[in-house]
Amino acid sequence: MALHGRVRGERGDQNVAVRPHLSALDEDTSVPRYRIPRSSMSSEAAYQIVHDELMLDGNARLNLATFVTTWMDEHADRLMAECAAKNMIDKDEYPQTAQLESRCVNMLADLWNAPDAANTIGCSTTGSSEACMLAGLALLRRWRDRAARPPRAEPAPNIVMGANVQVCWEKFARYWDVEPRLVPLAPGRTHLTPGEAVAHCDENTIGVVAVLGSTFDGTYEPVEQIASALDQLAATGGPDVPVHVDAASGGFIAPFCDPALRWDFRLDRVVSINASGHKYGLVYPSVGWVVWRDTEHLPADLVFDVDYLGGTMPTFALNFSRPGAQVVAQYYSLLRLGRAGYQLAARTCRDNARWLADEISKLGPFELISDGSGIPAFAFTMRDGTDFSVFDVSEALRTRGWLVPAYHFPPALTDLAVLRIVVRAEFSRDLAHLLLDDLRRVVCRLTDQRAGRWPDDGSRASFHH
Repeated sequence: MALHGRVRGERGDQNVAVRPHLSALDEDTSVPRYRIPRSSMSSEAAYQIVHDELMLDGNARLNLATFVTTWMDEHADRLMAECAAKNMIDKDEYPQTAQLESRCVNMLADLWNAPDAANTIGCSTTGSSEACMLAGLALLRRWRDRAARPPRAEPAPNIVMGANVQVCWEKFARYWDVEPRLVPLAPGRTHLTPGEAVAHCDENTIGVVAVLGSTFDGTYEPVEQIASALDQLAATGGPDVPVHVDAASGGFIAPFCDPALRWDFRLDRVVSINASGHKYGLVYPSVGWVVWRDTEHLPADLVFDVDYLGGTMPTFALNFSRPGAQVVAQYYSLLRLGRAGYQLAARTCRDNARWLADEISKLGPFELISDGSGIPAFAFTMRDGTDFSVFDVSEALRTRGWLVPAYHFPPALTDLAVLRIVVRAEFSRDLAHLLLDDLRRVVCRLTDQRAGRWPDDGSRASFHH
């Protein structure tokens, strides 16, 4: 079965029409939809066909479902265009791009309080999903090395994490034959807790994944408390289990909004951290980062040496060819904004998220699940007795272009359905006011519809020439 093919329910039209004024007299007036066209066409016509279809996509700036950056300044755009043709995997061909990648790793290691940031090890990735895969592989290999077990030995290794983790961790477990010990959620517990983490560990646990910024409700998992509980487990004769921090969203928020929070390499048990540069790292997709505490925690047999300026440099990746543009843009952003700029952006995002969450809680039918005090994202649900659902609200907001996702929580909180709003740096307080106004209108309209009340003729919109 193909992973990509004709979408179920898609119209069976076999051709795409070319606009008459874009088609020359001797050119085709339609082109195949599912086959490569027989002949060439003008770039203008090809552009317009693609452009017209893409108008049906949502407006990225109004997509409050995504954490991904949707705006960068013109200088970043220019740098990315200049570097689009540079292949990151060719370190010897593009040594200065490789140098900028290395500097970013050092900067992030310093930001996350690595013991020796200047000599730590890490790399860029296509996003946090690849970064998590690499961190998981390092945990798996170190467990096998410690236990002196061959890859197919029994019993199987396991990894402990809350059921709220991003799906990439379940993919890691499936692809590399690791048992995923997904700790179920419960009323009042929307993420992994220290007690649950320890209870699921044994001598075959390769690591515990702690999430700094759950995608379901934006809350931080208590990394320091989880690490402390694992310290106690090891001190009393239990297994010595390392921690990986999945800071896909929080890695560029906590250092600037919560500098006293101990979640990073200040905790000895934290051996690796990943983050998404294309989220609150303020770079277009797709770029992620993974950094290890030190070279000891990235097994040497996972690292390959590639040619670099007449010598060699280490590399560790699942993906190969990819543009250097995003890495260059990350270095540009770190350089231009500095700590002060990132702090301003992060704190503004959180202030806007908390303000918006508070205003939504006052509307009547909504009850907050979280308030934006972790990463700048929050979830809310319907109060008991409300006649419409979060899915009705999500659908109604789409009529104004807002993309606000509605979904159920993972096991064992599947009865909890919520809306979630992500506040990014490009989502201003003005846009938050506009969203709030539209949400008020949606609540009024849905309330009237469920009560059988409709506007009278005097207030109903009508069309006039």
